[in-house]
Amino acid sequence: MKRLLILPLLLLAAMTSAAKTPDEDDIAEKTFNASSKYYYPNLMMRYRNGDTTLDEEDYHYLYYGFAYDDNYRPLDPNKALDRLFALIETLNIENPDVVHLHDIISAGEEVMVRDPFSPKVLNIMAYAYGALGESLKEKVFYNHLNNIISTIESSNDGLTTKTPRHVLMFSHARDAIASHGLEFRTSKIMNRSVEYIPLEKPDGKVKGYYFDYSRIYRHKPENTEYHRPRTWQFNNLKPRKYKH
Repeated sequence: MKRLLILPLLLLAAMTSAAKTPDEDDIAEKTFNASSKYYYPNLMMRYRNGDTTLDEEDYHYLYYGFAYDDNYRPLDPNKALDRLFALIETLNIENPDVVHLHDIISAGEEVMVRDPFSPKVLNIMAYAYGALGESLKEKVFYNHLNNIISTIESSNDGLTTKTPRHVLMFSHARDAIASHGLEFRTSKIMNRSVEYIPLEKPDGKVKGYYFDYSRIYRHKPENTEYHRPRTWQFNNLKPRKYKH
């Protein structure tokens, strides 16, 4: 199976600090409160407008707060994602066509209505804007990409079933691993809320990572089956590096 390559990334220092495991009561209280600085409609508006002043705490409430948003329907098919992949499959990366790039951006924007934090899509959007020479928008999506991966990795060390990293989509877990240039094998379901993704080649003493996927099934419709989406790898399809 092909896998998404998101390299290299200048991952933020937050991922090495103390774990910030999402507290559902805290997230709900702050994102539903109109007087809170983390009131969700305001946070999402800043995110979609490319606000570069969003900090580590903002991204924490943005990412995990989306689980309470009406657009969070992780088990529903996202047809726009298939269209985006089809466009990428026919893209001439060495000499991309301008119209093709705009079509990719259009499809990406549609995907992000339902999955605004997909590292895979953020990576593609950064690439497309960079290829068009729109460096400011490229940097916005590159910044989003780094912060979302950092948020996931800050949620726990992911080394045991009791300290899994928390994700909103199965694909986010795989993208986070791929961002380090690591390949992985088929995941294993450990219990009703945690899966284990073994690495193809152990990274030092780390043989794999555990992820909490419980939010995905929190509002599961009856008789719904989940089929994992395809993942992809794009050589040289990556945002440029920025010095901080």
